[in-house]
Amino acid sequence: MSNGHESFHGDMSRNEVELDLNKFMAMVQEIGELKAKIMEMEMALEPENPWQKYIWFSNMVDAWRIFPRAFLSVYMFLLYYCTIWFMELPEPTLEQSGLVSIIVGAGAAWFGLYAGTAKDKINSKG
Repeated sequence: MSNGHESFHGDMSRNEVELDLNKFMAMVQEIGELKAKIMEMEMALEPENPWQKYIWFSNMVDAWRIFPRAFLSVYMFLLYYCTIWFMELPEPTLEQSGLVSIIVGAGAAWFGLYAGTAKDKINSKG
């Protein structure tokens, strides 16, 4: 740098370069601005999808798993009241105990479906 024109110094066999910190930061900022410009140009080329906000909303609902959680919550509520109803019966019949058995057994299926769908989604993204 003593001769007045800009050059870099370093050991090319080790992939090292000496560069002024201010110049490096300016290069990083320029690269960021170029990336933003490229992204803006790509967005301008893509046709505007009028349904995009609905697609984002459906992805959010899917990611948060709102419906499976709501169904499981309703099932737990119904199971609780069914159990209380059954325990308050003075002499339960075979049909009444069969109903409670089916409702309890359905809980295993509900939970299996709820837990299984998360594992499938995680495995399919990888």
